[in-house]
Amino acid sequence: MTVAEQTLNLHIQAPGPNKGLRKATSWSRRAPLLPALIFMFIITQLPFVATLIISFVQWNALRPDLERHFTFNNYTTVLSDPDFRSSIMFTIVLTVVVVLVSLLFGLGFALLLNKPFRGRAAVRTMLITPFLIVPVASALLWKHALLNPAYGMFNSVLTMVWKIFGSDNPPQPDWITAHPRLSVEAALIWQWTPFMMLILLAGLQSQPGDTLEAARVDGATNWQIFRTMTLPHLRRYLELGGLLGSIYVIQNFDAVFTITSGSQGTANLPYSVYNIFFTAHDYGQASAAGVLVVIGSILIATFALRTVSSLFKEDAR
Repeated sequence: MTVAEQTLNLHIQAPGPNKGLRKATSWSRRAPLLPALIFMFIITQLPFVATLIISFVQWNALRPDLERHFTFNNYTTVLSDPDFRSSIMFTIVLTVVVVLVSLLFGLGFALLLNKPFRGRAAVRTMLITPFLIVPVASALLWKHALLNPAYGMFNSVLTMVWKIFGSDNPPQPDWITAHPRLSVEAALIWQWTPFMMLILLAGLQSQPGDTLEAARVDGATNWQIFRTMTLPHLRRYLELGGLLGSIYVIQNFDAVFTITSGSQGTANLPYSVYNIFFTAHDYGQASAAGVLVVIGSILIATFALRTVSSLFKEDAR
């Protein structure tokens, strides 16, 4: 046997790394994460498990004489309720309108901020501000400062324009009463446009400038560059913004509760859950409705996470 063969046999017969040491090292790295994981489990999972259990229990606080027992009627009652089905439809319409319009406005502002000009930092800060406002404060701003028929800014501007044209009797529409759905949608679009703008601006700034310059040298117009190069490059960012925005808008409660209180067909799914719980005091049906909302949100979140993971994989290449 040659020296090389003997050396090879020694390497093959040599014991591998100590498994116990590797396990100890692995646990020493994971142990600091355990308190955070336990805290997240207590805060998020235990309440959901309790809600899931209550959703199968007949429990109405206004009927203490009824015996609490296991039942599937909560889900059948909720799904057969016309008001709940109406809230599902309005939630879908609200989510689609807010996300699409926010993406369009966000794309326009992102294209504006992607070009250098004097005062760009100040303009960017002002455009981001609506997303930083507390949602309840944002809804109150739209309800009182903008849409109020007596002292709102919209009617004040309308009165000023009417007087310029010589009319002494300007209209004073009650925007929330006349257009309740549009009022909620406008407030949410104003709030979520900066979010879409930031995502799309990051996508625009990741586009290689030398490729765009080469296209301009070859004689391509700005519209051709945008349609054939910029828009395909932004596809992943548009999908990411749309999916993440859908997750948050479908769970929105502040705007509906503050601006319209769910009246005139503006009750969405979170408000319906709130209404069943605090008005009807039917804890079983409210829990069943909440579980249905969570299931819908999980389905959307699954698509969002897949999009995010694919985006990271493509960037890694």
